[in-house]
Amino acid sequence: MIGKPGLQRFEVNAYGKKIKELKLISGSNGKNFRTTIDQDVQKYVSSLMSDRSGSVCVMDIYTGDIVSIVSNPTFDSNKFVHGISKKDWANLLDDTKKPLINKAMAGLYPPGSTIKPIVALSALENKIINTNLVVQCKGSVDRYGHKYHCWKKKGHGYMTLRSAIKQSCDIFFYETARRLGIDRLSVTAKNFGLGKKVLNLFDEEKSGTVPNTKWKLKNIGQPWYLGETLISGIGQGYFLSTPLQLCRMTAQLANGGYEIKPRIIDNKYELQEVINAWREEFNIINNNLNTTNPKLKKLYRNKEKIKFVLDAMYGATNEPMGTSYGSRFTKKEYIFAGKTGTSQVRTITAEERKLEIKNIDLPYEKRDHALFTAFAPYHNPRYAISVVIEHGGSGSSTAAPIAKKVIKKVIDRHKFRKKYQLDLFQEV
Repeated sequence: MIGKPGLQRFEVNAYGKKIKELKLISGSNGKNFRTTIDQDVQKYVSSLMSDRSGSVCVMDIYTGDIVSIVSNPTFDSNKFVHGISKKDWANLLDDTKKPLINKAMAGLYPPGSTIKPIVALSALENKIINTNLVVQCKGSVDRYGHKYHCWKKKGHGYMTLRSAIKQSCDIFFYETARRLGIDRLSVTAKNFGLGKKVLNLFDEEKSGTVPNTKWKLKNIGQPWYLGETLISGIGQGYFLSTPLQLCRMTAQLANGGYEIKPRIIDNKYELQEVINAWREEFNIINNNLNTTNPKLKKLYRNKEKIKFVLDAMYGATNEPMGTSYGSRFTKKEYIFAGKTGTSQVRTITAEERKLEIKNIDLPYEKRDHALFTAFAPYHNPRYAISVVIEHGGSGSSTAAPIAKKVIKKVIDRHKFRKKYQLDLFQEV
């Protein structure tokens, strides 16, 4: 932590020679601290993002340790030490990729399809649907005088909930959201960390937006429309999240549905309490004890629903037709489960749909954002990751391949990162 400067004041003669001391204020040294960031992972992720605009976050799903948090493009902070030049300052302000914004915690993006596991969980927990629900996807559906499109023009055919998560069928989630309603979806999304700050250490961190009927009336002064519920089901509309929030959301799914408190300052005394709480929970689970653990907050009602969602995310990455199948690993120690997302930054016109204009043919600023969330390794989860590439197109083609490389690096580094807390958990 930053110390306090001292002060010495002297009386001097005409030649500048010190005659006597007039005042002395002793300063104080700053305090040392250790972060949870893995420097090797951080450097590697930064190199992967060197020519892209966006963010990558990696988090321990049990302790909440932030292993890596990268925002790109960045800037040279040394230029500010003695006063930055007008030219350099103007270049930073005029840069359309906004290097002065820490995108990991202050960048706000529609979560897109990365929110579908939460929509599915909310609908299951509220008993709105069951895992056997079948919805036919023809590529579009008419509701409330408007046509809502799936990303797959000709449709996915008949979809179950698991296949809808796996193939990211929009039509299925329009229908699920319609039945669920925005207010119940809002409760589940907030429970899993959306709409609130993650660290609460930095003024620049944003809370994001999880909309509901009261929120819209209060902030926009208008009633909620049913059509807005449909697009909320695919993470569009008023939904806004930071990459760090998406990482925590995924971590809390992957650890079985328990709240974690992410941290970036490594305090071993504070961490020991977290370790003890998890060790107690593992003992309860492994021995089928009929007790509750007040030290950990459960975010779910039925553990089987969590398991179902995680299994569907496994299918999305590791089974044919899954949206991130092309980024899968085959070696068991690296196998991960994830969810792609593509969030629109504007409304697609009917003419553009007719002409089938691709993202790559659009001006950079009109292209969709590419997102991906995942946890790894699948068979013994330990880390969660979120990747957001601004105007990167689809999550499957842009964000998922980056996540694949990061996941391998993190798992390879796991044995080197093993500190005093890691030996209390089952090893990867």
